Amino acid sequence: MSDVKRTNKRAQKAQETRRRILAAALELFVRDGYGATNLQDVADEAGVAVQTIYFVFGNKRALLKELVDVTIAGDDEPVATMDRPWYTAALAAGTAQDMLRAYVAGTTTVLERVAPIGRVLDAAIASDPEVAALWPHDVDPRYVVQQGAAKALAGKPGARAEVPVEEAADLLYGLLSPELYLLFVRERGWTRERWERWAGETLCAQLCSVGGDS
Repeated sequence: MSDVKRTNKRAQKAQETRRRILAAALELFVRDGYGATNLQDVADEAGVAVQTIYFVFGNKRALLKELVDVTIAGDDEPVATMDRPWYTAALAAGTAQDMLRAYVAGTTTVLERVAPIGRVLDAAIASDPEVAALWPHDVDPRYVVQQGAAKALAGKPGARAEVPVEEAADLLYGLLSPELYLLFVRERGWTRERWERWAGETLCAQLCSVGGDS
């Protein structure tokens, strides 16, 4: 076996181990809570030595940080949300209505992944203030994403010209929040389809000059 093949095989094995650890952490953090789960629990669930987790991630806080980032992205590729195909494709739509339909659909897929881990993160911050320091406080990444969408929407046919970009960003930020998604889907039992339809129609009513079904 060539050195290149050996290197690739090791890298693939390391990536698979990393993913197994993250999957185990997600299951345990959601089921038992961040505070009640220790790294030995995660190691047992993932089928690895606890030393492996320390080597790969460093500590439990770093593991949580990686888990949140990967959950938001949907994979462990180093691609920002605003460079993701679903995001760029939605923003490239020809009309405001078409953009919102595609954008709500893509965002809902993200919300399905993020909503459970969001509660874990809130509990982790409450029990360990140092967790909050893992993310920047001077800017909200989720708002930056919504602001980018609002700016793209403003220049499209069908967008309400009287709605400032800042207000559009606020509406996207609020209506497409994990908290509101959980309220309707988890607490009130809405299906994804019902949520997606409602969110799209509500945003179209607020941000488009014609109805969302046009």
